[in-house]
Amino acid sequence: MRVLLTGASGFLGRYVLDHLRRQGVDTVMLGRTRAPDSAFADFIEADILASPDLATLTQASGATHLLHLAWYAEHGQYWTSPLNLRWVDATIRLVEAFCQTGGQQVVVAGTCAEYDWSYGYCREDCTPLNPATLYGTAKDAARRLVMAVCAQYHVPCAWGRVFLPFGNGEASPRLIPSLIDVFRGKRPPFGINAFAYRDFLHASDVAEGLLTLLRRGAHGAYNISSGQPVQLADVVRDLARLLDADPQAVLGLTTERPDEPLLLVGESRKLQSLDWQPAMSLVQGWERTVREVQP
Repeated sequence: MRVLLTGASGFLGRYVLDHLRRQGVDTVMLGRTRAPDSAFADFIEADILASPDLATLTQASGATHLLHLAWYAEHGQYWTSPLNLRWVDATIRLVEAFCQTGGQQVVVAGTCAEYDWSYGYCREDCTPLNPATLYGTAKDAARRLVMAVCAQYHVPCAWGRVFLPFGNGEASPRLIPSLIDVFRGKRPPFGINAFAYRDFLHASDVAEGLLTLLRRGAHGAYNISSGQPVQLADVVRDLARLLDADPQAVLGLTTERPDEPLLLVGESRKLQSLDWQPAMSLVQGWERTVREVQP
């Protein structure tokens, strides 16, 4: 197996790259910049959005398996950015080129934002797909088209719907890094919907979920999630305890947000049926993140 990896320098990509390195998997990265700590992997420099001839790149990679993570992910911007439309096109062209040049397995990172969040508990084969954002709609459109392309070439394709990953390297304005900064005195407290339940999974376990799909020759949509809802108030308390801080600094500012679902969790039985399990409990994930995130 030789893996062609895109998005290696992104948040999830760095964890995937680390797992590939530790497992001794032959890897070639495709992207604009080489990811840190990637001397073990080959690198093809290219802008996927701008490259007209992706087949030449996929042929040159010599890869048998494609793991496509790259997408526009600027915090606060990606939900509505028109770049989502360009990434739909680039993703389809990349997958088609890979299939044309003898690719044997495709895995693409999707998102929980493809689901209708009003249902709360999301199952791959029965929860409606009704994205509320351009980002979610673009990802769902890419999934449909990628699956169709792979079907034409008889190449198995797994679509991993990632829920709420966290860990070192996550964008600092996101919830978990922001709470850590509050409890370290680096930013003022802010209010959250403390009564809401969410599905968090450490990025290392997300990475292993994606690689499980790759190794097992999986086909179809899979939630990459813990399957265990946790109340945001408990997240605040856990992080405050680990940082020897007062959770009331945040909980005292609790704000109900009727435009957000009270429950968002993904059932992960399909992925677990492939012998995947999170290696860390949620508390262990918090502990690792607090330890690794620089004060």
